[in-house]
Amino acid sequence: MYVRYEHNNNTYEGYMKDGLVTKLEGSMFENPELSDETVPASSVTLLPPCQPTKVVCVGLNYLDHAKEMNEALPEAPLLFLKPPTTVIAHEDDIVAPSNTGRLDHEGELAIVIGKKAKNISANEAEGAIFGFTCANDFTARAIQLSDKQWTRGKSFDTFCPLGPGIVSDINHKDAKIQLTVNGEVRQSSNINMFIFGVNEIVSYVSKCMTLLPGDVILTGTPHGVGPVNSGDVMSVTIDGIGTLTNALKIA
Repeated sequence: MYVRYEHNNNTYEGYMKDGLVTKLEGSMFENPELSDETVPASSVTLLPPCQPTKVVCVGLNYLDHAKEMNEALPEAPLLFLKPPTTVIAHEDDIVAPSNTGRLDHEGELAIVIGKKAKNISANEAEGAIFGFTCANDFTARAIQLSDKQWTRGKSFDTFCPLGPGIVSDINHKDAKIQLTVNGEVRQSSNINMFIFGVNEIVSYVSKCMTLLPGDVILTGTPHGVGPVNSGDVMSVTIDGIGTLTNALKIA
């Protein structure tokens, strides 16, 4: 998988496989070459796998979650945004202010854009996608409900863990997604429950805003969303990608 990492106080992009990280020559989005520089994965600190200009999110995109929320199925993807300052890496802490009330986990598949895309069709979307990673659309649920819209409750710093890295391809029509809290399974589904598929989502977003390399689209969360408390450890696992783990701290 493609990663961004810190080693000896320097930041690099690399490719991680079999416990080793190989430094890339050039940006991961521009057909990079593998260098001769390799270090053990245990010796690096993983950073957010990309640096998006925006994180576009899709609400109510699983059949089981729409049923859970007692919501009618949307006729088109429901979009909202998280700012780039929400993005953190695998094993970074989610830090929530003490006055935010209920806090919820939301495990999701994230699409990472690899090429500039505007007004593309669903058939063209495949060419704009660089790869996929795990995400946690962490949410201050009490604020979301009190505001009656989603921006503030979704947008606190650290509220968008991504990682551990980016894989170039998965079976995005059939892959298990699971979220655990302190080892207990809270969400378990399959992305074959999507209401709107990956290519359809990318096309739809591109007809609203220009997508740039490194931008991220979160594809929605399955049933089982629920509250977490300070000290809880959340892990999102998706077939073909791996596991993203983050703990919650209350500031």
